[in-house]
Amino acid sequence: MSSLYVAPRRLGAPLSRAFTKNEPRRFISNMLNTPESHHALMSSPPAAEPPALSRMPTTTLIRSLLLTSCMSSEWIMRPSLAIMNLIVKSKSPLLNPDKNPILNKILRWTIYDQFCAGTNRQEVARSVAEFKKFGYQGIILNHAKEIVLSADAAKAIEAEGEKQYAPECYEMITKWKEGTLSTLPMLEKGDFLALKLTGAGPIAVDALRAQKPIPAVIQSALDEICHATAAQDSHLWIDAEQQVLQPGVDEWTIALMRKHNAGLSAPLVFNTIQAYLKASKANTERHIRLAAAEGWALGIKLVRGAYIEHETRSLIHDTKEATDAMFDDIADMLLTKRMPDGCGPDAQFPAAALFLATHNGPSTMLALETHMKRSRAGLPTARLECGQLVGMADELSCELVQNYEKCTREGTMSAAEVPKAFKYMAWGSVSECLGYLHRRAIENKGAVERTHQMVDALRKELWRRVNYEKCTREGTMSAAEVPKAFKYMAWGSVSECLGYLHRRAIENKGAVERTHQMVDALRRELWRRVVG
Repeated sequence: MSSLYVAPRRLGAPLSRAFTKNEPRRFISNMLNTPESHHALMSSPPAAEPPALSRMPTTTLIRSLLLTSCMSSEWIMRPSLAIMNLIVKSKSPLLNPDKNPILNKILRWTIYDQFCAGTNRQEVARSVAEFKKFGYQGIILNHAKEIVLSADAAKAIEAEGEKQYAPECYEMITKWKEGTLSTLPMLEKGDFLALKLTGAGPIAVDALRAQKPIPAVIQSALDEICHATAAQDSHLWIDAEQQVLQPGVDEWTIALMRKHNAGLSAPLVFNTIQAYLKASKANTERHIRLAAAEGWALGIKLVRGAYIEHETRSLIHDTKEATDAMFDDIADMLLTKRMPDGCGPDAQFPAAALFLATHNGPSTMLALETHMKRSRAGLPTARLECGQLVGMADELSCELVQNYEKCTREGTMSAAEVPKAFKYMAWGSVSECLGYLHRRAIENKGAVERTHQMVDALRKELWRRVNYEKCTREGTMSAAEVPKAFKYMAWGSVSECLGYLHRRAIENKGAVERTHQMVDALRRELWRRVVG
């Protein structure tokens, strides 16, 4: 009589394989080979969803764990920030990564390759392809060159007379435009181009500080960038600046949305709202009123804030909890299409899209839940997308990717409705990107709790992968991908090996705690076998 082999369902303890004979196989007679028995065998519970971080390559996981562990340590971060600040501000060729090849290599091996996309189009293309292969639905790309005003310059905002700018200032605008346009071919449909207006140089900075209209030469450059972005069905978001410049940035971006988002069902241009500013909700409501009254699509990128070290403290919320509450309230206002107070009864909420650029898991999940509930109930909501910086908050990013794949696989929402996961990447020379990296490091310096959460998540995932047999059995990784476990063995005559054993005994003489742990593990396994 033929038989059908069924593997034992109960898994032994880790030490159960040591010094035991092979257990006899269990068989089920083919008399049970009926439709009913087939159903019973096949209707076991579905395999658990693999951990969100399982899609990360092991090398990236290890590097992320090492760097994030350093970021969570104040005694490492403090001197690291001081060194970065010295390099960023130094005029010495010795401290210029683009002129010092040794410094360039050190920075690339440590931080650049973890947090940046590349120095040229070929390197960026490889990075973009790699992230989309992991399951991300899109990327945000930014040319990292930026200008940050000194504290003295930020205070000197009194209006000056008309300036006669040198030709070099106009050349900066041309180079900024060309650098931005050269970034566009690296993007695909649905991706975002991130733009810093201060990258255009002194003419832009002076006009923003004075809250003047967009100068004609910059308006021409911005129109060309907007048309090129629209032509390839990508999106443009305007990054936030220091508060001394931000009112001017808001006016310029509203002017761009008024011109390039008119009549669209989904916005081309997005403005950035910083929730750590006390006036952020009123600013958002103003955007909604203008878009509703003038008939253009509203695009909002919502962040907590990026320039806390440079801002006037009184403009910022007194506590992190107040910032969190403001962030969640603004997100809810857009997702529920809640009109601001004072609008007429016939006022209609404009076409809108919300991009959450945050590493905060609770805020992201709250917005995700609100959006998905409204979508499934057929209620109006803004389009929602989420993104995190490359090299950071990977546990949240991977969870968002997993949510997108699960929703589209189960068919609970259409692919167009499910919030997509993006990664924000800066590109440029090591020297250009170092200022960006320094600012990001300062921005995240206070987020110790979140960094510790990321370290814990990465450590758990690495430990899961080390457990080789469990991973391959569950099918979460192929046998070729999972780190393998080895045992070190010496061979030779008894006399030859005795010296080796003596040395090992001395080496492990002080490892009392580890020896006790092994004794406890062996004792538990022996007890398990005796009791059955």
